[in-house]
Amino acid sequence: MRKILSSPNGVAGVILLAIVMIAALLGPWIAPYDPQLFHSQNRLEGPSLDHWLGTDQYGRDLLSRILNGAPATVLFGLGATALGVGVGSIIGVIAGVAGGRADGVIMRILDGMLAMPELLFTLLIVTFLGGGTLQALLAVAVAFTPGMARIARSSVLSVRTREYVLAARARGESRAWIVVREVLPNAIGPIIVEATIRVSFAIMIGATLGFLGLGAQPPSTEWGLMVSEARQFMFRNPWGVIIPGIAIAMTAMGFNLFGDALRDAFDPKRSH
Repeated sequence: MRKILSSPNGVAGVILLAIVMIAALLGPWIAPYDPQLFHSQNRLEGPSLDHWLGTDQYGRDLLSRILNGAPATVLFGLGATALGVGVGSIIGVIAGVAGGRADGVIMRILDGMLAMPELLFTLLIVTFLGGGTLQALLAVAVAFTPGMARIARSSVLSVRTREYVLAARARGESRAWIVVREVLPNAIGPIIVEATIRVSFAIMIGATLGFLGLGAQPPSTEWGLMVSEARQFMFRNPWGVIIPGIAIAMTAMGFNLFGDALRDAFDPKRSH
């Protein structure tokens, strides 16, 4: 953490993530209004003393909706990334440790999946599974799996020929023991860094799916859905689009900057 905070990117990332995490943890309890309560007389108002960020087309307080939607948006990104990273890492470790024909077959399948852009692949999966938050989360996780598998495999390949792994083999240790005690602890650094950066991509893809109507459904306060609902009124009150857009950008930027600083902390040469 000291190395992370020694860089401007790390400080900016930590500050942005702290704001986002406070909103995600406490948002529903500190929201000044009910996020679903209609106020027809206050429709499409700009920022004021009563409504700090303005109101939407139904008179709902935008600040309350942003705070209430923070947990769902952040948990979507973390959940999709955790699932995709977990499955992809297991596949990559198996391919890297097994080697030979098994490695070749696994990697050719993953190469075929990687040939399709992640967003397009996600849209294809969501179309097959149907719209909804859970379906969108599974789709993003599946789309992340091939890339994470390749990263995990490359990390394992760079570690498995090191001296301490060869020494464990010479001692007669089992393959499972070598993988758990020698390979994984030394190969997990790049996986953690990539996972941190991919959270931002998961949040942006989730917001895109919500905007297209394939992710969270009304009356959810998910930020991408908020942008979609407010876009037809943006010329009367642009705050309905600007505020959730800024929230998405802040969250994605925070995870990206933190991931960059974390990568530098794991790689002294890059930091230098």
